[in-house]
Amino acid sequence: MFEKTTWINLPRTVLVGHRVIDDLAAAVGGLYLSGPPLIVTSPTPNSLVGDTVREQFDNPVTTIVEKASFEAVEGVVDTASAADVGYLLAVGGGKPIDIAKMASEQLGCGFVSVPTAASHDGIVSGRSSIPEGDTRHSVAANPPLAVVADTAILAGAPWELTTAGCADIISNYTAIKDWQLANRLRDVGYSEYAGALSQMTAEMLVSSADVIKPGFEESAWVVAKALVSSGVAMSIAGSSRPASGAEHLISHQLDRLMPGAALHGHQVGVAAILTEYLHSGDTGEYTDIATALDEVGAPTKAADLGIEEETFIEAVTTAHTIRDRHTILGNGISRTAARQAATVTEIIWRKLKVICWVS
Repeated sequence: MFEKTTWINLPRTVLVGHRVIDDLAAAVGGLYLSGPPLIVTSPTPNSLVGDTVREQFDNPVTTIVEKASFEAVEGVVDTASAADVGYLLAVGGGKPIDIAKMASEQLGCGFVSVPTAASHDGIVSGRSSIPEGDTRHSVAANPPLAVVADTAILAGAPWELTTAGCADIISNYTAIKDWQLANRLRDVGYSEYAGALSQMTAEMLVSSADVIKPGFEESAWVVAKALVSSGVAMSIAGSSRPASGAEHLISHQLDRLMPGAALHGHQVGVAAILTEYLHSGDTGEYTDIATALDEVGAPTKAADLGIEEETFIEAVTTAHTIRDRHTILGNGISRTAARQAATVTEIIWRKLKVICWVS
């Protein structure tokens, strides 16, 4: 007797392009939401586009968040309840969007994502990442009802944020391999559709890496579309599996060992080089990841992150303890194996860069 079911929540509207921030009210109007919005933003995005957003709505309420925390989520919930707003507008980077995502879940209302930086695929996913002490919690939440990503604004964001978004997408390569491995070894449910979409997204970005350059709005267009696609893959899967494997566990452990040392996307990018080596060995497939990261200007080794090698090795050997998610790390790898993988990938990558430079 067949009893399988699935429930997929996806954004109803995705608007990406030049000056689409001016069409935000029209996009929201198509959602048939009632009541005034609560704009959840942080200082820099508020000064950048806050007035542009506010002038499009009647009686909007604004709350400024300084950092992502569970206390900030509760603060947004309290503000929204007191002001009797109908929905949330998350305007900014990771902090406002993650906070609004969790707050809307608690309030039982919808939210609209208005990213001002293309730094991660959380702009459209049903996952929220909130730090607490030396731990970062990944919490399930509803995806946004709509995403309005203005490429003119994204292109003007600090370039390192865009390269972090690129690295986050490129790391989907190894996340998919970990998901497939877990399916074979642990019978973890696997979605062919979500897996293929995530893989295609990573391949699209890698193939376009050489034309993704700072200051070009078309580069922001490519990255934004990839981030949206990756977030949709997670919504289809009902988990973060399409975009989060061992490389994300290593990044989370780095957050514990060296909080704030580097951007999340940059950390998962460097970790993906090593985990791809663990998957494919000396076939050299990890050099494709390293090449793409280098072409967009993202870090390719621990030193580029400002992290000492021993700290990186510590993260690799203990990352499996972060959560019960089977990856290529299994129940943990030895320091010797982790150090060898890090050394081999860096040596081969250095040789490849020299060959490319000479040719």
